[in-house]
Amino acid sequence: MQVQVSVSHNKKFIDKGVSMVKLTIDGQPVEVPEGTTVLEAAEKINIRIPKLCHHPAVTPYGSCRLCVVEVEGFRTIQASCTLPAGNGMVVRTNTPALQESRQFVLSMLFSERNHFCPFCQVSGGDCELQNSAYDEGMTHWPIQPQWLNFPVDTSHPYYVLDNNRCILCRRCVRACQNINGVEAISVFYRGFNAYIGFGADSTMQDSPCEFCGSCVAVCPTAALWPKMSIGKGRPWQVKTVDTICSYCGVGCKLTLHVKDNEIVRVEGASDGPANRGWTCVKGRFGYDYVHHPDRVLKPKVRRYLLDGQKKSREGAAWEWVETNWDTALAITARRLGDIRAGHGPGSIGVLTSAKCLNEENYLMNKFARQVIGTNSIDHCARL
Repeated sequence: MQVQVSVSHNKKFIDKGVSMVKLTIDGQPVEVPEGTTVLEAAEKINIRIPKLCHHPAVTPYGSCRLCVVEVEGFRTIQASCTLPAGNGMVVRTNTPALQESRQFVLSMLFSERNHFCPFCQVSGGDCELQNSAYDEGMTHWPIQPQWLNFPVDTSHPYYVLDNNRCILCRRCVRACQNINGVEAISVFYRGFNAYIGFGADSTMQDSPCEFCGSCVAVCPTAALWPKMSIGKGRPWQVKTVDTICSYCGVGCKLTLHVKDNEIVRVEGASDGPANRGWTCVKGRFGYDYVHHPDRVLKPKVRRYLLDGQKKSREGAAWEWVETNWDTALAITARRLGDIRAGHGPGSIGVLTSAKCLNEENYLMNKFARQVIGTNSIDHCARL
């Protein structure tokens, strides 16, 4: 029997002989594994259903009611992100009734918070709320705005919380609970006065937050936004570059947002085989070293080593001097050879790094034991 592996809501499971269901969406037939939602089935055949509270990495919630669809035989419209696909279903995703419902939902969202786009960090293509309103052809909303003036929480070292931009989709709450398991984020109060808060309704800095940035990654607006990215560039001003995180040997794939040859924001790449879109606090926020003025770009050696002197370690001879890699490695090899010949291989110790690849650490192990002849090797992650 063939074993199929499926991925659903960021959880992998193995099922033997998964049953398939067939349904029709906007006149197009589609076959999907049992347990697939109507939203996922529509995405499989490139039918776009607008959504705000749904994110593929967190458990479906069905609160925003923007992804509603009509299903023949169902009395009311249904949230497609939580509706399991069934055999024989006939689904419609874009009818006048659905458009009216979505525009009403969007009108309520725009009326409850200050979503004045020209002054927002993500206006111009990177905001899911703005994009949804644009797709629905909204030019105004008939509901009288009732904006509350929420204070902006800037206590966190890496990102800010602006409840004036929040749509209460609870993506951040579910990401903190389901992905990181910290439960540092909650919704306080209910109804019109509801807002996102940290800890026991305190500041982000005083909460159990572990700075992972999962909440920032899933936020559909600019309610949660990296501090280091504020004012650094609009979406159309930056280009994206994929790379591998340089902090450890796991190999997380990152997407860099670059403007004028400067990194302004970092996200985990969703197609990264090691991280599947996520990254740690260092990978997401620790990129400022790239442009730091003190960053060492070339190898440096003491001047007395470069000049061939033996023991002169005073004054100018003790200064660091930039050189090329061939010269630096040649000096290192010569000095290791001199120490080994004069004091034996046991006088040399090797310390490897978690910032290296596993293959590089393996080569250092061979270098220490087989080339130098010492067993004095350790790894920084064990200390």
